[in-house]
Amino acid sequence: MNHKGTKTIETERLILRRFTKDDICAAYRNWTSDPAVTQYLRWPTHKDISVTERVMSGWIMDYENLATYQWAIELKSIGEPIGTISVVDMNEKLDIVHIGYCIGSKWWHQGITSEAFRTIIPFLFEEVGVNRIESQHDPNNPHSGNVMKKCGLKYEGTLRQADYSNQGIVDACMYSLLREEYYASKK
Repeated sequence: MNHKGTKTIETERLILRRFTKDDICAAYRNWTSDPAVTQYLRWPTHKDISVTERVMSGWIMDYENLATYQWAIELKSIGEPIGTISVVDMNEKLDIVHIGYCIGSKWWHQGITSEAFRTIIPFLFEEVGVNRIESQHDPNNPHSGNVMKKCGLKYEGTLRQADYSNQGIVDACMYSLLREEYYASKK
């Protein structure tokens, strides 16, 4: 992979960009303190803003590493971040990136997460040079799977008791998109 770091990417409704310390209050207000958001995630709901501050400070420091891809999903209409999308795991030998995302429940079912995910796919294939983009979700959270399908990822199967979340040990529905499929779809 040819790492580029977290570059700013814009769509009609969104700015995907690096987090700054100025985003801490909005992050806490818009998603990190929302138990509906964290229900199927691996990290607990932030009980106070100091947790969000600590986590985001780590993300901001990580931007020095060009292999870090951690975008704030800023909704242009309100001028603040409402969630995040990032490479949460990567395999350098196989050129695989694993994508994770979440947005505040106030903005669910508006196509925002799909728009953000669709926007980073060309960047990851064309600029970074990944071979496989993958993501997974708990079967009890099918809306997350719908995001993956809308973005062209293909369902590969359900791995039994292969993940954990705030629900405990859970199954994982795996989806992926390969570089060859991405380029074939552009013809």
